Amino acid sequence: MKKKILVVFGTRPEAIKMASLVHALKKRNKDFNVEVCVTAQHREMLDQVLKLFKIKPKFDLNLMTKSQDLSSITSSITNKLGILLKKNRPNLVLVHGDTTTAFVAALTAYYNGIKVGHIEAGLRTNNLLSPFPEELNRQVISKIASYHFAPTILNKKNLLMEKIKRNTIVLTGNTIVDSLYWVLNRIKNEIKINKKIFYSLDKILNFDLNKNRFVLITGHRRENFGDRFKNICYAIKKLSFKYKDIHFVYPVHLNPKIKRNAHKMLDKIPNIHLIAPQSYEIFIYLMLKSYLILTDSGGIQEEAPSLGKPVLVMRDITERKEVQKSGMAILLGANKEKIFTNVSRLLDNKKIYNKMALAKNPYGDGKACKRIVKFLLKNYVNL
Repeated sequence: MKKKILVVFGTRPEAIKMASLVHALKKRNKDFNVEVCVTAQHREMLDQVLKLFKIKPKFDLNLMTKSQDLSSITSSITNKLGILLKKNRPNLVLVHGDTTTAFVAALTAYYNGIKVGHIEAGLRTNNLLSPFPEELNRQVISKIASYHFAPTILNKKNLLMEKIKRNTIVLTGNTIVDSLYWVLNRIKNEIKINKKIFYSLDKILNFDLNKNRFVLITGHRRENFGDRFKNICYAIKKLSFKYKDIHFVYPVHLNPKIKRNAHKMLDKIPNIHLIAPQSYEIFIYLMLKSYLILTDSGGIQEEAPSLGKPVLVMRDITERKEVQKSGMAILLGANKEKIFTNVSRLLDNKKIYNKMALAKNPYGDGKACKRIVKFLLKNYVNL
């Protein structure tokens, strides 16, 4: 009899990292009945990824409401997913990372006596307030999960230190590399896709992506709201004045707290381009063409090494310490002077730039999904 697996996710980053796994599991349709449930914690951005990877969820909880907070998301997922799990009774629920969706889905599965598999397990800052609430989420999921799919050796060591049983931990690499390679293959080998992306960007950017150097920027984390975000904008503005020939491309997050301040401080500066959030395909293309990346994102710290792009991380602490150790990333916090100085160094000094760009990628070979599926097949009887 087939084992029933429910894959649950709700945000764009989760969808990107789970997409390749959904397809890999569905290829084993003799062994697994795979169904996808989305909470739609991020509605619009989530739908873009579902369309790109051609994933049609069996269940859509459609929870997104205006100005929702953590409490309302948590209670909504608990109630709606609880009903679904009671009715459907999967053998295994797979969650990803550290979002509220992942945390609550794991907890609700636990309440219903259903096993949980945790993709991207073992990331830690060991500071429950940084990032908030993600660090708490992932630590609790580790207590609940029966199976832990760790991207790196450091992640595995973190789990072992927390007394997680060795035989439940699998070293996989990061599934984001699998998805990244899938998209890169489309961009490089499908002329129609390439042209579509080029023309889309040509309409919103008034410079040549192939000839002009540009810094790609993302910023959205809750920990950087308020004065910290103003410091980030101040540094970007100062850099744009110093480097008139460099472009700064910033797909601005939809969160009003980010959008309002970004436009207030950075609008109408000729070489700063505040654009709407882009589809994953277009964003990968921007990363591919960029000179360096300035971000507070987690996923970008994993994607950029696969593209040979130095990453400057605007956070005080990161759970992705491997990318720092590899030499491909520098942690800057929201310190405007550090941001200005380090971006300047990389723009001015080719030797320093190359040292970062040519460092070894710590996040795997694009075969993480195969390793996860192999483990689930090996433990088929126990699911």
